[in-house]
Amino acid sequence: LEVGTGSGYQAAILLEMGCKVYTVERQIALFQFAKGLLNKLGYRPVMSYGDGYKGLPSYAPFDRVIVTAAAPQIPEALLSQLKVGGHMLIPVGPENDVQRMLELTRSDQQTIEQRDLGPFRFVPMLEDRQR
Repeated sequence: LEVGTGSGYQAAILLEMGCKVYTVERQIALFQFAKGLLNKLGYRPVMSYGDGYKGLPSYAPFDRVIVTAAAPQIPEALLSQLKVGGHMLIPVGPENDVQRMLELTRSDQQTIEQRDLGPFRFVPMLEDRQR
Protein backbone atom coordinates (compact mmCIF):
# COMPACT_ATOMS: atom_id res chain seq x y z
CA LEU A 1 0.00 0.00 0.00
CA GLU A 2 1.31 3.41 -0.97
CA VAL A 3 -0.26 6.34 0.87
CA GLY A 4 0.11 9.49 -1.20
CA THR A 5 0.13 8.71 -4.93
CA GLY A 6 1.18 12.24 -5.87
CA SER A 7 2.42 12.29 -9.47
CA GLY A 8 2.58 8.47 -9.61
CA TYR A 9 6.40 8.31 -9.67
CA GLN A 10 6.76 6.11 -6.58
CA ALA A 11 4.00 3.78 -7.80
CA ALA A 12 5.81 3.40 -11.15
CA ILE A 13 9.08 2.57 -9.37
CA LEU A 14 7.34 -0.04 -7.20
CA LEU A 15 5.64 -1.56 -10.24
CA GLU A 16 8.99 -1.73 -12.07
CA MET A 17 10.33 -3.61 -9.04
CA GLY A 18 7.60 -6.21 -9.55
CA CYS A 19 5.36 -5.14 -6.69
CA LYS A 20 1.56 -5.32 -6.76
CA VAL A 21 0.71 -1.71 -5.92
CA TYR A 22 -2.35 -0.31 -4.17
CA THR A 23 -2.17 3.45 -3.90
CA VAL A 24 -4.41 6.11 -2.37
CA GLU A 25 -4.41 9.88 -3.01
CA ARG A 26 -6.53 12.54 -1.27
CA GLN A 27 -6.27 15.33 -3.85
CA ILE A 28 -8.60 14.74 -6.80
CA ALA A 29 -6.43 16.67 -9.30
CA LEU A 30 -3.33 14.65 -8.40
CA PHE A 31 -5.32 11.41 -8.43
CA GLN A 32 -6.69 12.11 -11.93
CA PHE A 33 -3.31 13.24 -13.25
CA ALA A 34 -1.45 10.20 -11.88
CA LYS A 35 -4.13 7.78 -13.07
CA GLY A 36 -3.98 9.16 -16.60
CA LEU A 37 -0.19 9.26 -16.70
CA LEU A 38 0.30 5.78 -15.26
CA ASN A 39 -2.28 4.30 -17.65
CA LYS A 40 -0.65 6.08 -20.61
CA LEU A 41 2.70 4.58 -19.59
CA GLY A 42 1.17 1.11 -19.31
CA TYR A 43 1.19 0.84 -15.50
CA ARG A 44 -1.85 -0.62 -13.75
CA PRO A 45 -1.74 -0.05 -10.00
CA VAL A 46 -4.96 -0.34 -8.00
CA MET A 47 -5.70 3.36 -7.50
CA SER A 48 -8.11 4.90 -5.00
CA TYR A 49 -9.18 8.44 -4.32
CA GLY A 50 -9.59 8.81 -0.57
CA ASP A 51 -8.20 9.52 2.86
CA GLY A 52 -4.77 7.96 3.33
CA TYR A 53 -5.22 7.91 7.10
CA LYS A 54 -7.89 5.25 6.52
CA GLY A 55 -5.76 3.20 4.13
CA LEU A 56 -7.59 0.69 1.95
CA PRO A 57 -9.21 -1.81 4.34
CA SER A 58 -11.06 -3.65 1.57
CA TYR A 59 -7.69 -4.75 0.11
CA ALA A 60 -5.91 -5.41 3.44
CA PRO A 61 -3.86 -6.94 4.87
CA PHE A 62 -0.74 -5.57 3.19
CA ASP A 63 2.82 -6.94 3.17
CA ARG A 64 4.21 -3.42 3.00
CA VAL A 65 2.90 0.09 3.62
CA ILE A 66 4.83 3.17 2.52
CA VAL A 67 3.61 6.62 3.53
CA THR A 68 4.98 9.51 1.49
CA ALA A 69 3.90 12.36 3.78
CA ALA A 70 4.60 13.12 7.44
CA ALA A 71 1.92 12.18 9.95
CA PRO A 72 1.80 13.76 13.41
CA GLN A 73 1.42 10.21 14.79
CA ILE A 74 1.18 6.69 13.39
CA PRO A 75 -2.35 6.13 12.02
CA GLU A 76 -3.93 3.14 13.80
CA ALA A 77 -5.98 2.25 10.69
CA LEU A 78 -2.78 1.74 8.70
CA LEU A 79 -1.23 -0.40 11.43
CA SER A 80 -4.34 -2.57 11.53
CA GLN A 81 -3.98 -3.21 7.78
CA LEU A 82 -0.40 -4.51 8.10
CA LYS A 83 -0.16 -8.30 7.96
CA VAL A 84 1.96 -10.34 10.37
CA GLY A 85 5.54 -10.09 9.12
CA GLY A 86 4.70 -6.88 7.27
CA HIS A 87 6.63 -3.61 7.32
CA MET A 88 5.58 0.04 7.25
CA LEU A 89 7.77 3.04 6.49
CA ILE A 90 6.35 6.35 7.69
CA PRO A 91 7.77 9.77 8.53
CA VAL A 92 6.30 10.92 11.85
CA GLY A 93 6.51 14.31 13.53
CA PRO A 94 5.35 17.92 13.49
CA GLU A 95 4.48 19.60 10.20
CA ASN A 96 6.99 22.46 10.39
CA ASP A 97 9.90 20.56 11.90
CA VAL A 98 12.12 17.58 11.26
CA GLN A 99 10.31 14.27 11.35
CA ARG A 100 11.64 10.79 12.17
CA MET A 101 11.47 8.04 9.57
CA LEU A 102 10.09 4.98 11.32
CA GLU A 103 10.12 1.37 10.18
CA LEU A 104 7.36 -0.61 11.87
CA THR A 105 7.23 -4.40 11.72
CA ARG A 106 4.25 -6.47 12.83
CA SER A 107 5.77 -9.54 14.48
CA ASP A 108 2.40 -10.93 15.59
CA GLN A 109 -1.18 -9.72 15.96
CA GLN A 110 -0.38 -7.76 19.12
CA THR A 111 3.26 -6.76 18.65
CA ILE A 112 4.65 -3.93 16.53
CA GLU A 113 8.40 -3.39 16.58
CA GLN A 114 9.67 0.09 15.80
CA ARG A 115 13.02 1.20 14.41
CA ASP A 116 14.02 4.85 14.03
CA LEU A 117 15.83 5.42 10.72
CA GLY A 118 16.76 9.03 11.45
CA PRO A 119 15.65 12.58 10.71
CA PHE A 120 13.75 13.48 7.54
CA ARG A 121 11.55 16.27 6.24
CA PHE A 122 8.31 15.58 4.36
CA VAL A 123 5.17 17.45 3.42
CA PRO A 124 2.38 16.94 5.99
CA MET A 125 -0.07 14.05 5.75
CA LEU A 126 -3.58 15.50 5.66
CA GLU A 127 -6.87 13.86 6.51
CA ASP A 128 -10.02 13.64 4.40
CA ARG A 129 -10.42 14.09 0.67
CA GLN A 130 -9.80 17.33 -1.12
CA ARG A 131 -11.77 18.14 -4.23
